[in-house]
Amino acid sequence: MESRNPAFRGNAFDQRAGGYGAQPYGGAAYAAPGYAPAATRPMTMDDVVVRGFLTLVTLMITAALAWALVPTSLAAPVLVVALIAEIGIWAFIAFGRKANAATVLAFAAVYGVVVGLVSHSYNDIYHGVVFQAVVGTALAFGATLAVYALRIVRVTPKFARFVMAAGLALIGLMIVNLVVNLFGGDHGIGIRDPGSPLAYIFSVAAILVGCFFLLLDFDAVETGVRTGAPEKFAWYCAFGLVLSLVWIYLEILRLLSYFSGRD
Repeated sequence: MESRNPAFRGNAFDQRAGGYGAQPYGGAAYAAPGYAPAATRPMTMDDVVVRGFLTLVTLMITAALAWALVPTSLAAPVLVVALIAEIGIWAFIAFGRKANAATVLAFAAVYGVVVGLVSHSYNDIYHGVVFQAVVGTALAFGATLAVYALRIVRVTPKFARFVMAAGLALIGLMIVNLVVNLFGGDHGIGIRDPGSPLAYIFSVAAILVGCFFLLLDFDAVETGVRTGAPEKFAWYCAFGLVLSLVWIYLEILRLLSYFSGRD
C-alpha cells in the first residue's frame, strides 16, 4: 500500500518492501532497518488527533507570542530568520523522513512565528481580517472533511497527481511573480495585485488546492490506520494537516484583504 499524499511517499508507506500493507505489522517481512516492530504499535485515529492538536496548539501559541512580543521594527528580520528555519526543518522532515515529536513541534513553533508576524501585519492594515480568516479556515476544514467522509470526491492516484501538479504550478507562479517584482515589475505578473482580476482567481484556486491537499491528508490518515501503520506515522499526518491548514488560512487571509478597506 502506498499513500496517495505525495508528502508521505517513501519508506514510511511502501508495501513493496514488505511493509505493513502486506501483512500484520510486526511480521517478518517488515524487518527493514530502522524499525523496531516489537517496540511499537499500530497508529490509531486517536494518535493522529492528539498529535495534530498538539502541533496546531504549538503553532498558535508561538503565533500569538510573535504577534504580541516582536516589535514592528524587528518584524522583517525576525520573519526572514523564521522563514529560513521553517524551510530547513520542513526539508529535514519531508526529505529526511524524520517526523517525530521534536521535529514536528519545532517546525510548528517556527511556522507559528511566521504566521503570527504575517497575521499581525495584515490586521494592522485590515482590522478584523485575521478573525475572519480563522473562521473561514475552520469552515473550509469542516466542509472538506464532510466532502471526504461522504465520498463526494474520491481520492485516487489520478486525483493525487492532479493536486500535486496544481500545487507545484501555484508555487511556480508565486516564484515567477516574486522575481518579476524584484526586477522592476510593480505588481509582478498580477497574481497578487488587488487591482487585477488575476489576483482573485489565483487566491480562489490556491484555497481550493489547499482543500484538495487536505483530502490527501485525510486519505493518508485513514489508510494508515486501516493498514496498521506504525505509531510514529501519526506525526507525519499531523505535519501534513498543519501544512494544509496554514496554506488555506494564509490564502483566505490574502483574499479577504482584497475586499477590506485600509484602516
